[in-house]
Amino acid sequence: MDYPSEINNFLVEHAGIIKNSYWQLLGKELIPEARTNERFARLLFYAPFAAISHGSEIDPVFNYANLKALQLFELGWEEFIHLPSRFSAEAINQAKRDRLLAEVTKKGYIDCYSGIRISKTGKRFLIKNAVIWNLRDDNDLYKGQAACFKQWEFCRAPEEISG
Repeated sequence: MDYPSEINNFLVEHAGIIKNSYWQLLGKELIPEARTNERFARLLFYAPFAAISHGSEIDPVFNYANLKALQLFELGWEEFIHLPSRFSAEAINQAKRDRLLAEVTKKGYIDCYSGIRISKTGKRFLIKNAVIWNLRDDNDLYKGQAACFKQWEFCRAPEEISG
């Protein structure tokens, strides 16, 4: 996938899967003011909240991040879309993350997830009240999972806490 832009209509097809899956599972609009898929794709990319998705591989790889998510994870587009999503959590938190994603796969979504994530430079941040949901296309084929979160806070380094 190319970087979302005017040239590729902000990846409108993938954004449409994010939009429609959210609506089908949660019964509400992710971005209510977006009347068309084209407008939704643009607004999603520039949204003030973080939005990410990964594919359906055995070891899922990220395939989308909006600008806010790229900034939080301190990654460029090419780096992000080649990153296995398990690497967004520290090794100590990966088992918890795996259990969470299995629950989402089974139930369809969760809407109150909180957990620690890590940026490229090692900055840890706590995401709060994240929504994570399954992605399905118009043929009801499983396409992966997406997440969005509006609340996060950077964590203090362990040496700052103990000192």
